[in-house]
Amino acid sequence: MAQTEKVKSILATLPDSPGCYLMKDEQGKIIYVGKAINLKNRVKSYFQASSDHSYKTKQMVRNIRDIEWIVVASELEALILEMNLIKQHRPFYNVRLKDDKRYPYIKIHWQDDFPKLSVTRNMVQDGSRYFGPYTSVWAVHQTLDILRKIFPYLTCAREITGKDPRPCLYYDIHLCSGPCIGAISKKDYRQMIDDLARFLEGKTDPVLKRLQKEMDSASEAMNYEKAALIRDQIQAIQRVVERQKIISTERKDSDVIAMARSNGEACVQVFFIRSGKLIGREYFILEGTEEEKNAAILEEFIKQFYSQAASIPNKVLLPQEVEEAHIIQEWLNTRRGGEKVQIKVPKRGESKDLVQMAAENAAETLRSLEIRWKADKDRQRTALNEIQETLGMAEPPNRIECYDISNTQGTASVGSMVVFEQGVPNKKLYRRFNIRTVTGPDDFASMKEVLKRRFSNYFSENEAKQNPGYKPDLAFSILPDLLIVDGGKGQLRQAIDILEEMDLNGALTIAGLAKQEEELFLPDNPESLRLDDHSQGYYLIQRIRDEAHRFAITAHRNRRGKIGLASKLDTIPGIGPSRRKELISRFGSIKGILEADASEIAKIKGISLEKANAIKAELE
Repeated sequence: MAQTEKVKSILATLPDSPGCYLMKDEQGKIIYVGKAINLKNRVKSYFQASSDHSYKTKQMVRNIRDIEWIVVASELEALILEMNLIKQHRPFYNVRLKDDKRYPYIKIHWQDDFPKLSVTRNMVQDGSRYFGPYTSVWAVHQTLDILRKIFPYLTCAREITGKDPRPCLYYDIHLCSGPCIGAISKKDYRQMIDDLARFLEGKTDPVLKRLQKEMDSASEAMNYEKAALIRDQIQAIQRVVERQKIISTERKDSDVIAMARSNGEACVQVFFIRSGKLIGREYFILEGTEEEKNAAILEEFIKQFYSQAASIPNKVLLPQEVEEAHIIQEWLNTRRGGEKVQIKVPKRGESKDLVQMAAENAAETLRSLEIRWKADKDRQRTALNEIQETLGMAEPPNRIECYDISNTQGTASVGSMVVFEQGVPNKKLYRRFNIRTVTGPDDFASMKEVLKRRFSNYFSENEAKQNPGYKPDLAFSILPDLLIVDGGKGQLRQAIDILEEMDLNGALTIAGLAKQEEELFLPDNPESLRLDDHSQGYYLIQRIRDEAHRFAITAHRNRRGKIGLASKLDTIPGIGPSRRKELISRFGSIKGILEADASEIAKIKGISLEKANAIKAELE
């Protein structure tokens, strides 16, 4: 295959060592990450004419302009490095989990005397216990609602001494065990949270046995109120456990993984079996799967999924063999603290049936998603066609940008820019503009400033294209097909003035959106235009306007909160500009500081534990 002189020189110097290689395109962007036992042989193979190369591989090779490699000591190190690089760079030609956001976990703050629970997207080595990943934040919060009724854990920000004069409402409605008033000891509270953790792990039998003993002891001691509370807890656990189907007689922990594919999409289903019971299941969609073999997709999924899984089971059951099973197994053993993990492809019996059931669920999930995706695409296509027709555009608007201004009596003014591509919000391209040049509540002047800065950035991006190694900022380097300003005729006039000033007249369609009745105004047209109230175009315009408004208000509140926090911090003795800036940066708001532990605040340079407690007292 064709090679540039630079690539040829790199191929000539590749080492005969294990390691990872990073393929880069003309802009220096990493488009593929791979690993090899022998870097020289593996990388050179891409550039040798072969009928084994897929169309996808050939396309990738045509785009390679640079290759970087990293030598490591072993195949296991290469595997771990490859996973980290794929997670960091998300190269286009690699198979990868579809959502680039982190998945949510349930976090138990075990390092605290009275541990709380929270939802997080980051696992850090801070002594906490983690459960997940889950694919739905909504499902995580549902789980927490159930757990709180069974194990009434602490949720408030009080410092727990056990000597508070009265508890909060949650204690009265049995959603908190009341450690603040000493209703539960530290030892018993931690035991309750440990039971909760075991419940999440599917290990409910030991919890039920211990609670049964506690209930009997309380009853014998004639402490009938405590016995009744434990009885209710046991019954609540049993109701949940009854819904957990026993599907394995082995009574062991295993993950069952299977996959379905259709129209270039791949859906992997994971069944989580703990002590023989199905305690949960999650599905994951993968990108970059076109022309890839099933085994290769499964292999990549296993590596990416278990690199972020909170726990590793004894056994992983697969529908077919994967090439790197031995090295993946070795890696999983290290992730499990040296305990042996089996990767098996069952040929018969109960385990094979479980894999088949997971495959059927994956296929059904993918069918349901495809129906939904098709319906969404049809709606988006219809909406864009309706907008095109109403506004008299030559083509449906592929990229729509909408702008809004938010302030409170002229203070902390912020402009928002939201971007919809093919009818779908692209939040990576959203931008906010802190208003710099306008004094007082002048939305027109603020809109002018925002649009001028946006299009100045467009021209700057165009000039930067000439520079070697240029990486485009896609928020600014592309003009919208349709620009909407929230505010009707008045704001439309500001947009027209800026486009004329910057010689962009005719380069895009602009419209002003009135706050009432969703009326659209175009330049040189005194009459407003309206889409049908029940049309897809009308709903899309509403959604775009609401998103611009939401984003502007959120940015404004954040800015106003920081201004308010800064002024409050100014009144505290001993808090100068640098410490104030650090407090704002780390905690974001007064609420954030009040909810933080004093020891966390004391980590800021120059703030002692005594000063941290004084800051909290002043803010309260």
